[in-house]
Amino acid sequence: INPNEFIRTNIIGTFNLLKCAVKYLENKNIRKKRDFIFLHISTDEVFGELNFEDEPFNEESRYAPNSPYSASKASSDHLVRSFNRTYKLPTIITNCSNNYGPYQSTEKFIPLIINRAINLKDIPIYGDGLNIRDWLFVEDHCSALRLIIENGQIGETYNIGGDNEKTNIEVAHIICNLLDKLKPLENDNKVQKYQELITFIKDRPGHDRRYAINTKKLKKELNWYTKESFYSGIDKTVKWYLENHDWIKKFNEKITLN
Repeated sequence: INPNEFIRTNIIGTFNLLKCAVKYLENKNIRKKRDFIFLHISTDEVFGELNFEDEPFNEESRYAPNSPYSASKASSDHLVRSFNRTYKLPTIITNCSNNYGPYQSTEKFIPLIINRAINLKDIPIYGDGLNIRDWLFVEDHCSALRLIIENGQIGETYNIGGDNEKTNIEVAHIICNLLDKLKPLENDNKVQKYQELITFIKDRPGHDRRYAINTKKLKKELNWYTKESFYSGIDKTVKWYLENHDWIKKFNEKITLN
């Protein structure tokens, strides 16, 4: 992937938004303390990778990005923090774990598995499939963002995670088992079970081994908790993609045209 887009969007784009926000506030009469907040949504990838025995990332974790994407996100975090300190811009930063749920791009890991499985195409898994990610259902993420906007402390950072660490191969097997129940294969298909479509491919460069998020601060200060377990969230997600073939088709066509 060409890193130029990461630099243009995450660094230059964030810088331009920050400048616009400062200019906007110079010409606006703020009557209430929370009439304006610059909420910057970032990623856990800025912290680098964890070993299997390491404690999850917290808000004080050292930044150690390992890819051009995560480095550009780390840069945007630093820019936001600097505008809060230098220009007194009311900012809040959030760092979240991997999101999943309805309407997600079919290029992303979970929708890709679902989309390729129901079309009886190989399901690609990088490396040995043992890379670990913490999975956060999108509606739980949204509820956290709302709480942070309403009650979060200006200038603070909050980690948002799902407390659902899973290896990539484990996620693939869970989805395949769900599809076996929800959309059983015909006897004349080339495979009898969806998991037979799983194929291991060459690992991608800069593929961090493990991410995990500590959400204690968010729970303690704002009383936020997830409503979905990984199993309830993935059940909703798989069913949504099975019921929305037209959306998937149009989205895939759009990707092809671009």
